[in-house]
Amino acid sequence: QVQLVESGGGLVQAGVSLRLSCAASGRSFSSYAMGWFRQAPGKEREFVAAITWTGDVTSYADSVKGRFTISRDNAKNTVYLQLNSLKPEDTAVYYCAARSGARRTIVPGDLIWDQYDYWGQGTQVTVSS
Repeated sequence: QVQLVESGGGLVQAGVSLRLSCAASGRSFSSYAMGWFRQAPGKEREFVAAITWTGDVTSYADSVKGRFTISRDNAKNTVYLQLNSLKPEDTAVYYCAARSGARRTIVPGDLIWDQYDYWGQGTQVTVSS
């Protein structure tokens, strides 16, 4: 069992940066691939970024590539999402998720929300123009 708690969201103006954190508790955090997803009002949950258990390999949605960075610190049981150059269309609830499997690369299932085993409660990011 893994418990996830996100933090760091807020109301910001376009162009600024935020860093989201996801603190994990429970067993074997380092053996899980981690992902960030987001859901805007009236829209489906969508993939944002994923990272392997080692932190060596990452993957991003095209809409955030070059602006967002996912990272993890297994010693602190924490995964981060750095959000730069925020746009109003980035407004959403951001969720972190854990997917079991100590794989050395990102696999297609890591990009699909219903393939994840554990979820946080989400943190709201609102970007004003």
